[in-house]
Amino acid sequence: MKLNIQKLEKPTQELVKKLEHWENDPDLIPYTRVHRNKEELEAYHTVTLEGLSDRFYNHDIYLIYLEDKLIGEMNFMIDPPHLHKKVPGTAWIGITIGEPEGRGKGVGVEAIRYLEEQIKSAGLNRIELGVFEFNERARKLYSKMGYKEIARLADFTFWKDQMWADIRMEKIL
Repeated sequence: MKLNIQKLEKPTQELVKKLEHWENDPDLIPYTRVHRNKEELEAYHTVTLEGLSDRFYNHDIYLIYLEDKLIGEMNFMIDPPHLHKKVPGTAWIGITIGEPEGRGKGVGVEAIRYLEEQIKSAGLNRIELGVFEFNERARKLYSKMGYKEIARLADFTFWKDQMWADIRMEKIL
């Protein structure tokens, strides 16, 4: 497996199309954004070049390639308002493996290790994340990598006709 991770420096229209595809992929939608009801779950989300460019103000964004094919995206923010523990100097991370061929092959482990190194290089020593209660695969991955549960936010997102918790996890680097 040849994995290549690159920091996004300048978004392109081609990247916008790929991210919009992932943002609206029925297999990914439940895992990548919060939904308060069925309408939000089924709503189409448009990604624009301007919107992606705006993310640079508060995100460091990295693209994940497998054998030269873009398969995912990950990012971190520093001290966003939605942290459960308001510890200054905390990175909030997000990762999406958008292409099926990138799942179940250890890509997530390698990508998160890389992201953790970038966060350390930025002088940060704490990471917090949220993972939906039904996403057992991701929860196991984060636990295996040393993340510990610190809170559960009940009735956080809608999927399969019910509300699910958001599990907040942290890791000290």
